[in-house]
Amino acid sequence: MTFTASARSRSGNDRSIMTKAPVSLAMELSFENIVQVYGSTRALDGVSLTVGAGELVCLLGQSGCGKTTLLRIASGIELPTSGRVLMGGVEVAGKSFFVPPEKRGIGLMFQDYALFPHLTILDNIAFGLQSLGREEARRNAVAALKRVKLEKYAEDYPHMLSGGEQQRVALARAIAPRPGILLMDEPFSNLDRRLRDSIREDTITILRETGATTIVVTHDPEEAMRIADRIVLMRDGRIVQHGSPEQLYSAPSDVAAARFFCNFNEVEGLAFEGTVETPLGKFAVTDSIPEHARAIVCIRPQAVKLSMEREGLQGQIVSRHFLGECDHVGVTIDETELTLQARILPRSGLNVGDVVGVEFDRHDVLVFPASYP
Repeated sequence: MTFTASARSRSGNDRSIMTKAPVSLAMELSFENIVQVYGSTRALDGVSLTVGAGELVCLLGQSGCGKTTLLRIASGIELPTSGRVLMGGVEVAGKSFFVPPEKRGIGLMFQDYALFPHLTILDNIAFGLQSLGREEARRNAVAALKRVKLEKYAEDYPHMLSGGEQQRVALARAIAPRPGILLMDEPFSNLDRRLRDSIREDTITILRETGATTIVVTHDPEEAMRIADRIVLMRDGRIVQHGSPEQLYSAPSDVAAARFFCNFNEVEGLAFEGTVETPLGKFAVTDSIPEHARAIVCIRPQAVKLSMEREGLQGQIVSRHFLGECDHVGVTIDETELTLQARILPRSGLNVGDVVGVEFDRHDVLVFPASYP
């Protein structure tokens, strides 16, 4: 198996730009109590995680939380301070054992695609096939280029291609050696939003076709929810929570995790007899909030329901912004100092200055102990 210094990501506005990708021999990847220390900084603090064969996992978190460090340890670029890394149940990094990167059979891609500027597009792809004979490597490289519909650029150089085309070259180079594990660090961050959405969708199609075990690092929660089988949320070198996108969005482990996925309306209150009493009314609490404790009620913007019938609380619309699929509305609540942010359907007939009734969809309201800033 051959290590490739690139991983895969693909591009193109036409979903049919690629033919069927070859199937990889997917491998399970496990981290056991990984600790990584740089001087006085504990970048990873006891991380344990298993990524199943063929699973696509997103490492999600703010910059500096340890996502990229974990990726570098998986690839063999860094040796952990303590803990073990296993591939297919076989140890590749531990206290007294270390398999170098080129022996791990892992595909790795960073933000800049890692294309060699002095090599042609074809030679860039063939670079990861050095274990093959020259002619066989060239045939495989040409076949990979054909899969991404870039064979006409085989003799060009990376600087002659657009960002999207470079993404497709990086994808071709990644799938050519058929690695069992792919590691991708912010692979779409250098693309503009419209191109990023298209390329990301195409890339995930190829990832599913190859079946390779894949870890994608991102700080974008929407991106993670779009592509991942499972999201691993990290904070301060630890895993905070992991699960399906639906699980992390609907049942975040704490208010900080909840904030990562939504810009909430937040209001504090006191727990009393199974509810939290707030200026917006009473909301049901969970068993984790003791009686008379302070709590934070987090109301998603889409949970705020406005109507001209003036049912429920009374408020006045103070701002309205058209966003295409919805309107973003600010509404002040009578007899409080609160202004809530709401997302409503466009062409609702509601305008700035209107007095409205305000109610809440309780399915989009979360309540947490007030223990986070």
